[in-house]
Amino acid sequence: MRIDILGPAHPFRGGLAEFNEILAKKIEQQSIESTIYNFTTQYPDILFPGTSQFTNSKAPEKIKIERILSSINPFTWWSSGKTIAQQQPDILIIRYWHPFMAMSLGVTARVLKRKSPTTKIIALVDNMIPHENKLGFNFLSKFFVASCDAFACMSKSVKDDVLKFTNKPILELHHPIYDNFGEKLNQNTAKSDLGIPLDTQIFLFFGFIRAYKGLDLALKAMANPKIKEQKIKLLVAGEFYEPDAPYLQIIQQNNLDNIILNTEFIPHEDVKKYFSVADVVLQPYKTATQSGISQIAYHFEIPMIVTNVGGLSETVPHGKVGLVAEPNENAIAEAILKMSCNNYFATFNEGIKEEKKKYSWEVFIEKIISFSKKM
Repeated sequence: MRIDILGPAHPFRGGLAEFNEILAKKIEQQSIESTIYNFTTQYPDILFPGTSQFTNSKAPEKIKIERILSSINPFTWWSSGKTIAQQQPDILIIRYWHPFMAMSLGVTARVLKRKSPTTKIIALVDNMIPHENKLGFNFLSKFFVASCDAFACMSKSVKDDVLKFTNKPILELHHPIYDNFGEKLNQNTAKSDLGIPLDTQIFLFFGFIRAYKGLDLALKAMANPKIKEQKIKLLVAGEFYEPDAPYLQIIQQNNLDNIILNTEFIPHEDVKKYFSVADVVLQPYKTATQSGISQIAYHFEIPMIVTNVGGLSETVPHGKVGLVAEPNENAIAEAILKMSCNNYFATFNEGIKEEKKKYSWEVFIEKIISFSKKM
């Protein structure tokens, strides 16, 4: 059997690349052949909001990555379809997360299907409708949807969005745990490495910063007088993908000395330091589909506060592995205070150990194979 993946991988950075690399490795561990067909150009630099699309980390070992597709060069769309078809994969998993990729991925899938009609094309959809939806995006997504045989989603909210575009088969899956960041470090050691006071409780906001992720709500919550009285700090670790001025203004206007900013891209090898210092992972999103941050928190067995949007509350059962709050500053502040002042941690620790059993890569792959056989 052969299961190939079309989507980002090394040297591109970010959660999608990390996910695809782990998935390919887990597929290979089941004695199934797999190649990641990667981009040569993902975004033109002028459209990329961060400082760089590329990582300085070493390439992952024991997986095959071929860079063949440019999102902006139509000639590569045709050639990529032919290249993948030569391998005649039983399943091609296409990562779909933004309409900007719809034409390149959609044409590649059509060419593949023409050359290798037995290949089952399954789109693993992260976002069907972008957080910042614009005119023309629905047209592009429809073009992509028409090129696929079926779809897989990692939250009910994404599944509901896909259903707005198609009645083709849809598989709902759990987002597997990111288990590729190593073991948790001693908390005090990690705090010393990052220059964080040992007697401080750390709430971690991790990942790139965009409006929909609600960092502004978290900062306003940290201005709550009761929180200011506690030895609590919000550690913001991740790169701004938009202007930082509004966030810095909130910090200045509220005289917040309980915020630690490390607003640069966090390389793969340093991720464990940030999660090792964290007492709680905070995801104050205004909108969401699913979040890979939750799956990193599960790996390091850290309780979470998430907002009641999209698929976040599906992954973080309230009162078992963390708290679910409404997406406003007062509710988030109340959750922070509850988490910091109550003896929740023993309860949550047991809940996390039990809940994380759902999120294995082996089950994820098994369900995709079973799904493809029924198509």
